[in-house]
Amino acid sequence: MKYPLPPYAEYLGMRARRASNQELQFILPFSDLVLGRPGYLHGGAIAGLLELAAIGAIYEAFGEVEEKIIVKPINLTVTFMRGGTNQDTSAAGRVTRIGTRVANVEAHAWQDDRSRPIASAQLTARLRRPKPA
Repeated sequence: MKYPLPPYAEYLGMRARRASNQELQFILPFSDLVLGRPGYLHGGAIAGLLELAAIGAIYEAFGEVEEKIIVKPINLTVTFMRGGTNQDTSAAGRVTRIGTRVANVEAHAWQDDRSRPIASAQLTARLRRPKPA
């Protein structure tokens, strides 16, 4: 399944990849575009990466479906755990609940060690499905 990135993600150089276990991950390369205080990632760039990973996890949960699901974020809560330094950042999401109208997802961002995340997020999203013909 191909994941078109929103314009801000393309501008920041984000990209999707499959990990060796086939998990969908998103990568944010470190550059001047995502620089906050000297040598560290801007919090908004981290939050954008986490949101993208969470929404990607929802689409992954539906797999290859014929109907077009529209995901609209309701709420995104980000917890920053440590400063992101001048290296690439990875993120992945995991659906914790999916219903007919609402999905809940958690996402984590890390740099060199996945067991030491730099931030996490909880996303609540509205699901809009096409009406039956």
